Amino acid sequence: MAREFYRADRVADAMRRELAQLIQQEVRDPRLGMVNINDVEVTRDLTSAKVFVTLVGEDDPAAIKASMDVLNKAAGFLRSQLAREIQMRSVPRLQFRYDETSVRGQKLSALIDKAVKSDQSHHASDDGDDDKE
Repeated sequence: MAREFYRADRVADAMRRELAQLIQQEVRDPRLGMVNINDVEVTRDLTSAKVFVTLVGEDDPAAIKASMDVLNKAAGFLRSQLAREIQMRSVPRLQFRYDETSVRGQKLSALIDKAVKSDQSHHASDDGDDDKE
């Protein structure tokens, strides 16, 4: 049986698309770099939404905190802009959260690549030792 699409899911998808454009075009704070919106979770009663973001090329915890502060301070403005774009009776309150899953994924991928290379070089040196006997 196919999964039903709930209204909260459709609202979250529409908000994700609109917020990506609004943040890029309307938020003009120099502390804020490139922002990727990974996910939006809207409560079933449509009163609040958690917006999970990553910051492209940013690893410094202080800069990440500053960027998250900028986004959370701009939440009211972004909510009012969303109200113009999305036809809804009331737009959910926005809470921006830094999403560390992609950063962790990249670190794990790098560790796996390092382990594979180490294993391959270890096997290559073992194969060379067998020829000497």
